Amino acid sequence: MRAIAGLWRWRRNPLRRGTDLVEAWTALAALVLIAVAVPVVGTVTAGLSRDALLTSVREQREARHATVGTVVRKVSAPPLDPDPETASARDAHSRVLARWTGPDGIDRSGVVVARLGAPRPGDHFRLWTDERGRVVGRPLDTATATTHAALAGLGAAAASVALVEGARRLVLWRIVQGRHARLDRAWAAVGPDWGRTGTGS
Repeated sequence: MRAIAGLWRWRRNPLRRGTDLVEAWTALAALVLIAVAVPVVGTVTAGLSRDALLTSVREQREARHATVGTVVRKVSAPPLDPDPETASARDAHSRVLARWTGPDGIDRSGVVVARLGAPRPGDHFRLWTDERGRVVGRPLDTATATTHAALAGLGAAAASVALVEGARRLVLWRIVQGRHARLDRAWAAVGPDWGRTGTGS
């Protein structure tokens, strides 16, 4: 709204200063950049991010393999985590000693995190491994990649708006500092004679 209000400084007025016109042009430039450039930045960022993430999705799907793990026994939980976010995420999973067969056909075992509320020996669950049969995270899916790309675009657009507005405010601050400096100089020239009729004339 301040940028739009700054446009009114173009109106003809005998009291209009040169800095008023600079302020109005700055407001117009900021408005045009926010209306035109910011959506372009957000769209381009989202598109590039989506392309990169979809490439990552394809690579992960090729490199990671789903297999079935079998619970051998439940493993005691790690010490309590003071972070409520990680603690709540951990509550939905269980640490178990499990067996699985890797894509190379070799049987393996180890402690893994399973999506089982109350695991019992013999329970089956899905896990992901790399080419060597080591447990890895689930590959990124297309919907998650698209969501992350959209968030990256929104973040880039918001950062661009903040950058444009910050630059506008910096220019405005410099203008105001210049006005104050000129006022101080004018006051210093007239101030000693202020209120004394006829002095200095």
